[in-house]
Amino acid sequence: MRAGASIACARGVAVNSGAGGASVRATLRLQFRGGMTLDGARALVPQFARLGISHLYASPLFAASPGSTHGYDTIAHDRIDPELGGEAALIRLTDRLHAHGMGLILDIVPNHMAANADNAWWLDVLAWGRASDHATWFDINWHVSDPELHGRVLLPFLDRPVEDAMAAGLLSVRHDGGSGLFFVQHHDHRFPLCPAGYAALLVGVGAPGPLLAAWTRVAMRAGPCAEAGAALAALRQWAATRDGDQALQQLAALHDGTSPSGRARLAALLGRQHWRLACWREAATRINWRRFFDITGLVGVCVERSEVFEAVHAYVLSLYRRGVVDGLRVDHIDGLAAPAAYCQRLRERLDALTPFRPGHAMPGGAVYVEKILVAGENLPAAWPVDGTTGYDFMDQVGAVLHDGAGAVALDRLWATCGPDAQPLDPIVKTARAQLIEQTFCAGFTHLAALLDRALCDTAEGCATHEMHDGLRNLLVQFQPYRTYFADEVIQDHQAGTAALRRAERAAFPFLAAGQCAMVARMARLLESCPDQAPPVGVRHAQLAFEHLTAPLAAKSLEDTAFYRYGRLLSRNEVGSDPQVLALPVAAFHDACAARAARFPHALLATATHDHKRGEDARARLAVLSEVAVEWEGLVQGWFAHNGAAGGADGPGPDRIDELMLYQALVGVWPLLALGEGTARDRFCQRITQWQTKALREAGRHTGWTRPDAAYETACARFAERLLDPGRSAAFLHQLEGFVARIAPAGALNGLAQTLLRLCVPGVPDLYQGCDLWDFSLVDPDNRSPVDFAHRDALLEQATSFAAAAAVWRTGRVKQDLIRRILSFRQHYPGLFASGSYTPVDIAGADQAHAIAFLRQHDGMSLLVLAPRLPLGLGVGADTLALDHTPDITLRLPSLPGPWHSLLGDVPPCVDRPFMRGGVPVACLVHDARIP
Repeated sequence: MRAGASIACARGVAVNSGAGGASVRATLRLQFRGGMTLDGARALVPQFARLGISHLYASPLFAASPGSTHGYDTIAHDRIDPELGGEAALIRLTDRLHAHGMGLILDIVPNHMAANADNAWWLDVLAWGRASDHATWFDINWHVSDPELHGRVLLPFLDRPVEDAMAAGLLSVRHDGGSGLFFVQHHDHRFPLCPAGYAALLVGVGAPGPLLAAWTRVAMRAGPCAEAGAALAALRQWAATRDGDQALQQLAALHDGTSPSGRARLAALLGRQHWRLACWREAATRINWRRFFDITGLVGVCVERSEVFEAVHAYVLSLYRRGVVDGLRVDHIDGLAAPAAYCQRLRERLDALTPFRPGHAMPGGAVYVEKILVAGENLPAAWPVDGTTGYDFMDQVGAVLHDGAGAVALDRLWATCGPDAQPLDPIVKTARAQLIEQTFCAGFTHLAALLDRALCDTAEGCATHEMHDGLRNLLVQFQPYRTYFADEVIQDHQAGTAALRRAERAAFPFLAAGQCAMVARMARLLESCPDQAPPVGVRHAQLAFEHLTAPLAAKSLEDTAFYRYGRLLSRNEVGSDPQVLALPVAAFHDACAARAARFPHALLATATHDHKRGEDARARLAVLSEVAVEWEGLVQGWFAHNGAAGGADGPGPDRIDELMLYQALVGVWPLLALGEGTARDRFCQRITQWQTKALREAGRHTGWTRPDAAYETACARFAERLLDPGRSAAFLHQLEGFVARIAPAGALNGLAQTLLRLCVPGVPDLYQGCDLWDFSLVDPDNRSPVDFAHRDALLEQATSFAAAAAVWRTGRVKQDLIRRILSFRQHYPGLFASGSYTPVDIAGADQAHAIAFLRQHDGMSLLVLAPRLPLGLGVGADTLALDHTPDITLRLPSLPGPWHSLLGDVPPCVDRPFMRGGVPVACLVHDARIP
């Protein structure tokens, strides 16, 4: 946090609890853009209502960069994107939602905005520099030690060095007739020239005296002023004349970099700006403003400042007050300087506006935060929110469906894949070290400078040359996304202190004696939280540390290690720890009970717009943990016979990339026959598109900045050969036979995952299209258009659960399960919003194959029994029914009276609900109020 930045809330502010989540029964995440507009969503509302959804959960809707495919590149917080239909279309959507008793949760992005000329705030900063009214609105280091950048903003958007771009004529001076501003144009990028210098530009091309006088007055002010508006109007008027147009053409010619004289004038012009251009490759080492992770097109926003908070949230709060928006999802909460202060301010504003919402509005005020929780980490109690967006549940429910006994064979197979096939921990640490050197070098240098300055201000004396090595090792060993030492609202820093201490101890073996002392000093400084606020320099160092550890954690694990560590890809998912193969059932119950106690209205997700592979692809891959030895043998045979490396097609994938490709194929292989022609070509294209992204994210043989075309081409040709029946008939026969055998168990895993999400404490979130089987791959595959018409037709034709199970490959059985339980949730919301959660003991030889619990409230009991490790249950290939009666007995409390099945079949003996010939999914209801 820079000097002068305000803290949103003072110390000691009372913590409020989340207030709006109790009214949210079930959400459906809808991705706008890419063909989905607000009016398009409006047409789908009846379908979502029929499915049992209570709230549409929309991706960002505010104005974004033209052509944006996701909406997280906001350019204006004060309007709905016209590409989506604008506010009028939003009102039409919410009117339709309200007519069906539904509400709207909106994804907001307070952490960053688009760093381009379409963002008026950013444009103003580039034009006027530190004199801009928005100069403190973005997280810019105006005091960087680099003399060329002191007081300026680095713009690393060129496709080559500045001198080469000028000589090639790729930097040209242009005038924008709409805004009246002068720009330097480079391909699609526009960099505004400072208006204070317009007089000097215009005098050389014979502009009329009154216009020159107007711009001279602007130059005298040296900052935004009232005269600038009038001067811009006059400039636009003159530019529209023939003389003006000719003069502007002359101006462009005078600054044509392809000639020595023009290049000199252009260089001088660039040197007078409040920014400095650079090749995009310089971003990692020189950038002096906070990006979103390593995306140079997104600039960090200082939403901790009160005036910035108001500007960012004024419009969305007005939508909330008017009853248009009912709840919020906060993107990347760990990117904010002070998340607790932010959440408290947001909660206070929502609570203050709630009494003024119109009578027809839905109950409102739910706030969910996108937050990754590592093992042992809890959502901070000082955040008055309703919970996370559900990554933690996605990890828990995925892990409990894996067989821990498969770890030995899976580890053995992984170890045969070469020297890079290491355990996860060293892979992550290696990735962290590489990212510090290559991607976040500028952030590391900035943090080191702040720590050096802060240590020099302490009684312990200045830092030494050993500090960089010590800091690097501390960052490599630090596990969570971040601490919250710089957030003055949070008083309890035990978790952050413990994380720093663990990192400090883990770093010591890699350090010299002097470096150990330095790391200890840095750790003490970073965790300093006395009763009174620490010195400004210490606070800046704390914040810089937190702004670096969050992207470092995400990039090293999710965006790098997930593509380097291939033991079992079903565990390589956002929010998960891949080295933990399986979660005991008791631990899963403990996690559910903890959520019920602390955040009972948190979202429960099993698929998101950021997932690495679809929920049902993961469910199928989980079956590999049950047949790990067989899988090991199968893959070793493929290694031996498929000729990946050194064949006629080139270098081919190495063993790690080959193993990951086989898992991808098993996970997403279609349930229905692939056939020939277009369908097979489309499937092959999906696989090779995923493969290229996976190879580049891994960064072992190729990468985004320096792709190795030969290796990528060889890998693609290998995948294409495997999928060609004419060249790989034996392999395809084995693959299809293996998938056919495990797919029914994978489907039961998918149903179990769905059932648990719908019934455990929390609010189930359904990602678009996932009411049917979801075998998607990472984005953009998981953001492909959804065939909602087909899903609507299936809803209209809904019959019985047993009938749906008989055609389970169509996905109707999953949709029917969702529809039935969400309908029950709609009729008995109190059971799920406030009901108790009690694990049910299971006895019998097959007890490991089930998860059971009771939800109870106001005389109503819901017994849920989900299958686990289903391959051992003997699943029928055609109907998912069991071919024998499992030895499973539930130890239930005495609940006399009849039980009713939500799935429509006749309930079996309630303590032995898994019966031969039935689908092993049970959801039974007992109402003690009915005699």
